[in-house]
Amino acid sequence: MDNKDDELKKQKEADGEDVTAQEPDGKEKTGDTAAESEMQDAGSSAQNEAQGKTKRTSRKEKKDKKDQKIEELNDRLMRLMAEYDNYRKRTDKEKSSMFEMGAKSIVEKIIPVIDNFERGFATVSESDRDDPFVMGMDKVYSQFVTTMEEAGVTPIEAVGKEFDPDIHNAVMHVEDDSLGDNIVAEELQKGYMYKDSVVRYSMVKVAN
Repeated sequence: MDNKDDELKKQKEADGEDVTAQEPDGKEKTGDTAAESEMQDAGSSAQNEAQGKTKRTSRKEKKDKKDQKIEELNDRLMRLMAEYDNYRKRTDKEKSSMFEMGAKSIVEKIIPVIDNFERGFATVSESDRDDPFVMGMDKVYSQFVTTMEEAGVTPIEAVGKEFDPDIHNAVMHVEDDSLGDNIVAEELQKGYMYKDSVVRYSMVKVAN
């Protein structure tokens, strides 16, 4: 068999054919094998590079999701803090309003007591002003009025002032040339204010 192969090889060389084109076992020539190896190496390198990019992209996506979650939590925290601050302010305002309403309600009940004191003193004659009982009641009345003023309750000024519908209640009109128009000539019932709100309007007589 070997002699036949040698003879065939020599015959091909004589005919000018390329005897290196194919090996006896049917394998491709050596040049093509090297090229294929290089292509395989290049393909493997490209695949590794693509895998590396995929891993970097995955890490970047994970990082972006983490930052996004942090931003969402921060935003939620800021909104909760703002809502709590609004709730606190609203609650404080409601408490203050409720306190003022309660205090105003109590003042409305106390004012008639002051009226009775003043009506009682109006009936006392000058000769009885030095009576120990009258003097004692006067001291109680004075202390009572002082305490009310310290609590924010003050009488409304009326006589000689210009009529103000926000604090005065005109029930009568009188012609008086000595007074200007729309001036309070007489106070029929004293009015009171609790801080900035009217507890009871002054009942007055107004000059035309």
